[in-house]
Amino acid sequence: MTITGTATDAVRGSVADGFEPVRDAFAALLAAEGAPLDAQVAARYRGRPVVDLWAGPETGPDSLQGIYSASKGVTHLLVALLVQQGVLDLDERVAHYWPEFATGGKQDLLLRELLAHQAGLVGTPEGFSVDELSDDHLVAERLGAQRPFWRPGTSSGYHALVESALTGEVVRRATSAEVGALVRELLTGPLGLDLHLGLPAEAELRFLDPQPMIATPERLRELAAAAGSPDGLPGIAFNRRHPDGCEVWELPSHPVVRSRGPASLGGIGTARALATLYAAATGPVDGRPALLRPDTLAAFAQIQTAGFDLVLRQQKAWAVGFHASSEVYPMLAAGSFGHSGAGGQQALADPRNELSYAFLRRRFLVPSQADADHARLLTSLLRSVRESGAAT
Repeated sequence: MTITGTATDAVRGSVADGFEPVRDAFAALLAAEGAPLDAQVAARYRGRPVVDLWAGPETGPDSLQGIYSASKGVTHLLVALLVQQGVLDLDERVAHYWPEFATGGKQDLLLRELLAHQAGLVGTPEGFSVDELSDDHLVAERLGAQRPFWRPGTSSGYHALVESALTGEVVRRATSAEVGALVRELLTGPLGLDLHLGLPAEAELRFLDPQPMIATPERLRELAAAAGSPDGLPGIAFNRRHPDGCEVWELPSHPVVRSRGPASLGGIGTARALATLYAAATGPVDGRPALLRPDTLAAFAQIQTAGFDLVLRQQKAWAVGFHASSEVYPMLAAGSFGHSGAGGQQALADPRNELSYAFLRRRFLVPSQADADHARLLTSLLRSVRESGAAT
């Protein structure tokens, strides 16, 4: 169904019959923003596209945006596939694959604990330049030799900018292949997805530089409270110590980040591609069987740790490599999983309801504020499924 009507003039794209509430919720989000917003939202139900919308003066259906930490979800879908294939084992020690890792008290850390941000390796006290942070091999080498900030496996703390450099090094040691190449070979390539860890030069013209947030006093206070001291764990995790670092929202603006595609933060893509990837991971898409079996999905969606996150400074539940999405969005079924990205990006799957969802926005937003927007869109999406009579 093509969008028409004055209430949604800012919205372009299409929704399936019965999914108009998602269009309306997207239009309401745009109206509340207070300034034109470049954004995309996409969803699939039982593998078929039901929402494919975009808005903003420069955004089209194929416009590319930085997905920030939603990149970790892409990397960890690859890890899940390798576990399913028997290449990796969640209950094996990281040092089994990466012998140099067994220093500073890290020798017994399990792969599942690494995936759940329990390694205590959130960054280095001196930090990384942008060029260094975009080099996953360098990041992994430095952190692998480092003593952790807490005893591994006993607590969790969000490894915001380095998590997939660590898990990616395990993948590289086990397969002798680079993460970006494996993502293309096993995930995005077969599905024809416009989703990249390492943006090809020919796609640069479709990339939209991120925009800074509208800095109201309330937002500035929230950011300052979250950042804390540059010498504390949050400051180290968000790389606030290095003189040649940058603000998180600026990372995709650096050509070296886009071209190298660091697996924790450097993904570039569309909401359509992310929604399709999560749909394909959890169910049939375009005649292809699901990438992951139900037992694999259950193993990765299971909550691995829950409690006070030492970096985020809040209560947090981590699944194995993913957010436990139903803990953030209670309207979702248990077993939902995915990964957000700084500034308001989101991508997830709800296998029980046979749904996938992705949202990308160009202007940075304080992350906790984005949750309310996603909650409204997801509520509308689930309502559309129920009212269409198709709910299971």
